[in-house]
Amino acid sequence: MKKEFKMSQSRFDELQKELNYLKTTRSDEVAEMIKVARGFGDLSENSEYDEAKNEQGKLYSRISELENILLHAVILEEGDMPTGQVTIGSTVTVTATVTVTAASGGSRSFKIVGSQEADAMHGIISEDSPFGKALMNHREGDTVTVNAPAGEIKYRIDKIER
Repeated sequence: MKKEFKMSQSRFDELQKELNYLKTTRSDEVAEMIKVARGFGDLSENSEYDEAKNEQGKLYSRISELENILLHAVILEEGDMPTGQVTIGSTVTVTATVTVTAASGGSRSFKIVGSQEADAMHGIISEDSPFGKALMNHREGDTVTVNAPAGEIKYRIDKIER
């Protein structure tokens, strides 16, 4: 079974826009880079040509990746999500019940999103991450255990918002 990529409509639209840019504008730019590099002579010792071909390979790889993601995308509507439990689209406030490190202490809020939207540095975590998996489908007041590099950390779910 193919992996599904859960995401919001806005993220789907962003990826579609990126794919369109790569197939049109960026593809033309890379083709021009290759054309110019060929004009420098002997291709066996032409670093500009090698670099342009590498860029073309990266471009084709990203286009293929985006096509696969968009083909298997599942658009999630917030209205379809159950209330009162952690699901994609929830903002969850948690408190570590035992402080393992200074970073794990205190209350923190996280938004749970699909894997294509995650940005851990800004508190936006994937439902596929260990922390996201531990929180999914739990309710306010529940305690969850997260297997972290520092060991097991227990969190109490204080608040779930949409």
